[in-house]
Amino acid sequence: MGSRPPGPGANQRSGPAPVRVSVIVPALDEARAIVATLVALQPARAAGHEVIVVDGGSVDATVALAAPLADHVCVAARGRALQMNAGAALATGRILLFLHADSRLPADGVATLARELGRSDRRWGRFDVAIAGRAHALRWVEALMNLRSRATGIATGDQAIFVERALFLEVGGYPDQPLMEDIEISRRLKRAAGAPLCLRQHVVTSARRWERHGPWRTVLAMWRWRFAYWRGADPVALAAEYGAGRAPSRVTLQVFAKNPVPGTVKTRLASTIGADAAAAHYVRLVERTLATAVAAREAGIVDRVELWCAPDVDAPAFNAWRERYDVELKAQAGDDLGAKMRHALHEAIAGGFRAVLIGTDCPAFDLSYLARAVAALDEHAAVFGPAEDGGYVLVGLARPIDAFSGIPWSSAGTMAATRAKLRSAGIDWQELPTLWDVDAPSDLARWQALTAAPSPTSAPR
Repeated sequence: MGSRPPGPGANQRSGPAPVRVSVIVPALDEARAIVATLVALQPARAAGHEVIVVDGGSVDATVALAAPLADHVCVAARGRALQMNAGAALATGRILLFLHADSRLPADGVATLARELGRSDRRWGRFDVAIAGRAHALRWVEALMNLRSRATGIATGDQAIFVERALFLEVGGYPDQPLMEDIEISRRLKRAAGAPLCLRQHVVTSARRWERHGPWRTVLAMWRWRFAYWRGADPVALAAEYGAGRAPSRVTLQVFAKNPVPGTVKTRLASTIGADAAAAHYVRLVERTLATAVAAREAGIVDRVELWCAPDVDAPAFNAWRERYDVELKAQAGDDLGAKMRHALHEAIAGGFRAVLIGTDCPAFDLSYLARAVAALDEHAAVFGPAEDGGYVLVGLARPIDAFSGIPWSSAGTMAATRAKLRSAGIDWQELPTLWDVDAPSDLARWQALTAAPSPTSAPR
């Protein structure tokens, strides 16, 4: 990024040049989380700071999803320490900030660390950590992590370690070891430059590690591994034990569709362009949605795709789509749309999956949007993608909730009524950016303009 020429009077009382921060994000198969992490860093990029993603050989869409949201995306030898060192070698900032791919900085986090590090006599530091999720035990876990770090001067990777580039080079960077690299570099930095600057702003990290085995069981395991490391245990052996219990949370993508019989689908369009033409447009929308869903499965964003059919699963169109896209057919069940969605979502959750449900009317829906929805379920009970017409184009649940009874469907007040219901029930949720869907003739022009863009089955580049 180039520098701007000085303006009038720049040599008169010009203050110190702003400190540039390079944010380094190591990633491996993080298609489900990387978009949300990098979106939170865009204000820092706009302010002139740098974002570098270092991939360790992902087989999902991590690299493609990260490319438009970072200044540099490179591939390095697998291993968090090796990847962070590779990112540091590319960095141009005076301060290096190392951020996990499933963690999010506060909006002004980069500016705050640059300011506070400059004001202090410290040369390195970290943020306080907050763990996504509502479980009361997580509040105790994060509090203990932050207190322990202040008492010992040792930081963890979850706390987003930052360090002056010169000091990082002085201590030799991260040690080449597969686990406890954050503990070891903290020791080196502490010996070389003293205690860290501990910022009370929170970096929010995913709760998936704690939720998988339970907060206290996970804490005890981590303490056991750290004690073993302190006693001289081989980091390679500890890493093998640590990795044996890791598994990504599973996600089911559910697509709601109707049998494309002329006169029963896209009826608002049919009133002006005819039932046959409206049904043909509907088929195109379904097939575009299914192609995007299958691309998400291949990219590792979701684990399986289901096509939920109405009025039943026996229509020729559904069977053709099952063969073409390799999706499982399910019959919608319920008296209204809310009951049908609740039935589908809760069935997936009962099977051990998190669930994301979409319709077929939204041409603007893409892999990046879906990845943000999946990442939101690490932190919230529900996620919604609002529609311009007052409904929503996506809903996802991490656990069973009742958000759909008593809602006015197919109205301008659908999303508003859902918000009110969520608030009254004390349910935490996240909303994604508002999208539009194809219902009225005026929407066709927008869709036709969109078809000139790159294929929806491809991740953004």
